[in-house]
Amino acid sequence: MKDVKLDPSEESTYECFDCGTVVVSATAPGRCPSCGADMRNRATPLE
Repeated sequence: MKDVKLDPSEESTYECFDCGTVVVSATAPGRCPSCGADMRNRATPLE
């Protein structure tokens, strides 16, 4: 497996755990702007 170099200035896609809202941002939004639930970085695999 090859490590991916992260560029902190590059935008990432985040998705809401509850309502599915998608946000593209350079920084983690923390909470969903639509419902207030936790957001996850879609580039990070779920285990």
